[in-house]
This record gives sequence, structure tokens and C-alpha cells, in this order.
Amino acid sequence: MKNKRQYKILDIIKKHDVETQEALQSLLAEQGYNVTQATVSRDIKELKLVKKAGENGVYRYEAPDESKSRENIFIGTVNGVDYAMNTVVIKCYIGMAQAACAALDTMNYDNIVGTIAGDDTIFVLMRTERDARQLVENIKALIWG
Repeated sequence: MKNKRQYKILDIIKKHDVETQEALQSLLAEQGYNVTQATVSRDIKELKLVKKAGENGVYRYEAPDESKSRENIFIGTVNGVDYAMNTVVIKCYIGMAQAACAALDTMNYDNIVGTIAGDDTIFVLMRTERDARQLVENIKALIWG
């Protein structure tokens, strides 16, 4: 739940000029995440969000490096990966596959034809079996070293 909420926070601050923790808490509530201000504060700290002046001069929360934050979400949610022919199967913790899939889609891996996520499983269609094997190796190196 925490990773899913934090992914939603990153999505919210990308789409909205969020100036305060209270505003972020309110936007989270609109998305079905009823959390305390203390939880929002911890999430901001864990995500390493910073306040920067926008084009209109208003300070807003931003992720210091969005790609790194999404990569961390991916790493924190995947618990298995394998392939069969040109299809990669990524197993995630329950309820986390869609967040992990969205993160994967931003990682710019070559030769991914498409992705689809359920509740705890992601299917990745690759161009070739060799591409699938390479993606599995890359994911294993990213997650387990």
C-alpha cells in the first residue's frame, strides 16, 4: 500500500502544483488515500521531494529525479522474473503490478513491444527470445545485484 501511495504522490505532483502537505493530503484523499499529515510528511521525506519555484513563481513539490523514484518503486515491488520464448513474466507483491509496470514503461528498455499488468503479474512482450532473456538478466541485476 505504501509503494502504491508513493507512486500516486509522484503522479499527483507531476500533474498539479502542490504547494503544501495539506494540499497533497487533500489530493490523495480525492484518489482514495485517506492518510494523516504525518504519513504525508514521511512519504515526502522518503521520496526526497523538494520544493522548487515553478514558472509562475509559486513553490511546489517536485521529485529530484523522477526516473530514480520510479526505479525504486519497481525494485521494491518485484519479487520474481522469468521468461518463455519472447514473453517476460514479472511477479510482484499483491496489488503492486500496475505501479511496477508503469515504472517499467518509463525505464526505456529496448525491444519491448508492449506491457500489461494485473494485480501481481506483469506480462512483457519482447521482439525476440534473445531480447526477453536480456531483459530478465537486466531486471535481475537491477533488483538482486
